[in-house]
Amino acid sequence: MTDDLRDPRDLRDLPLRERKKLRTRQALAETALRLFGERGFDATTLDELCDEVEVSKRTFFRNYPSKEDVALAADSDLWSAYLEYVAGLELDGPLLDALRRALGTTLAAMEPDWDRRFLATRELAESTPALQVHSQGYCQHTTDALVETVNARVHTRADEVRLRLTVEIFVAAWRTASLHWTTRGGQGGRAGLTQAIDRTFAEIPAALTCSA
Repeated sequence: MTDDLRDPRDLRDLPLRERKKLRTRQALAETALRLFGERGFDATTLDELCDEVEVSKRTFFRNYPSKEDVALAADSDLWSAYLEYVAGLELDGPLLDALRRALGTTLAAMEPDWDRRFLATRELAESTPALQVHSQGYCQHTTDALVETVNARVHTRADEVRLRLTVEIFVAAWRTASLHWTTRGGQGGRAGLTQAIDRTFAEIPAALTCSA
C-alpha cells in the first residue's frame, strides 16, 4: 500500500458537482470563522451565516451537522484526512512511531491556509464554552475511530489495552503540542507546529518515568 496522501488542493479528478460541493463547504467554514470572530459565536445565527454565503439552511446541513461543527471545521478537516490516510496504511514496527509519521504526512498535505484556520479555530474554541464541550466530544469520537482504524490495519490482533493506551498517548501528545503552538500565537506557522510536535513526542519516554 502506498504511503502517498493526495493533496486536498488537487481537485482536478473530482466531478464538477463534487468540486462545487467542496467549495461551498470551504466557503461556509471560512465565513463562519470570520463572522464568529467579528460578532462572537453565540451572537451569530445560522441564518446570518447562510445569508452571507448565499446558501439555504438545507445546504448548510448537508455540509455540517451544527453551528459547532462548522466552527471546528479545521479540526475535522485534519482528522478526517488523517483517519483516511491511516486506513490505507500497512502498519508495522512501533505503532506510536507509525502514527506520528502519518500525522506529519497529513499535516504536510493540508491546504496552505489550513494552519491559519486552525489557529483561529483554537482561539475561538478557548473563549467559547459551547465549543470547548463540542471539541472534547469530537476528540473522544476521533480517538475511538482511530483505535478501530488501527486495529483493522495491524497484522495480528493487538492487545486491546495496549493499543488503546498507545492511541491515547498519541492523541495526548498532539494536544500538548498544538496547545503549546496556539498559546504562542501560532509562532512559526506550520513549521513551528511541526517542531512543537517533534519536541513533544521526543519527551514521551521521559514523561513516562517522570518523578513527582
